Amino acid sequence: MKCAAAVFCAALATPAMAQFNLKKAINGATKVAQAATLTDEQMAQYVKEYIDWMDTHNKVCDANDPYTLRLNKLTEGLKDADGIPLNFKVYWVIDVNAFACADGSVRVFSSLMDIMTDEELLGVIGHEIGHVAHRDSKKGFRTALLTSALKDGISSSSNKAAALTDSQLGSLGEALANSTYSQKQEKAADDYGYEFLKKAGKNPWSMAYSFRRLKQMQEEAGAKKTSKVNQLFSSHPDLDMRIKRMEERAKSEGIAEPATAKK
Repeated sequence: MKCAAAVFCAALATPAMAQFNLKKAINGATKVAQAATLTDEQMAQYVKEYIDWMDTHNKVCDANDPYTLRLNKLTEGLKDADGIPLNFKVYWVIDVNAFACADGSVRVFSSLMDIMTDEELLGVIGHEIGHVAHRDSKKGFRTALLTSALKDGISSSSNKAAALTDSQLGSLGEALANSTYSQKQEKAADDYGYEFLKKAGKNPWSMAYSFRRLKQMQEEAGAKKTSKVNQLFSSHPDLDMRIKRMEERAKSEGIAEPATAKK
């Protein structure tokens, strides 16, 4: 699915980016040269700068907000993904979305929480954490960084990353939103999310429920190419197959569906 339904820090798409129209490509030779100069330390600094920027440019629900309390209850026990510590926040925004960043920052949008059950939300979160654990989010962030925000190159003389401007951060966010994961990456993230939730004491049926809801949202959106829902979830093909895989896996393991989720 989209720090995030696309290859990003993000899961479904990133917020506060529509205002930017900074799609500027760079040639392959420049990309290679920049990639050679970008260290892991610099990457970590840029990821932190990006998530800090996102937290500043979106309203974050406070600790006592009902949305935060609900998310905290849902994610209780979800501490890390393959050694990457996780942290969760809710953005109070109208966009229907969620995303996970390479540093383990998971951001869920209040409007998504409004239309999803607890089980559906857990499935979305589990899938996004799968991309974090498999370093898909890191690879996607690196690519977006080198092809957008750092299109003018960075200095290789220091391990300290140069601060990005608001325009560069906006360009980075747009590049992330326009990226996609491969089907192989999506499948691996599904499987990781299933196991991750199960090991944490959550019901892995949540994975199937989340895909069912995404499919329903697509169907409700209809064939309108300009539909916001279609745009958000167009990078999640083969939902029927993904639903079937998760359902069959849970059934084969004798895991009962959550009583609260049954229609």
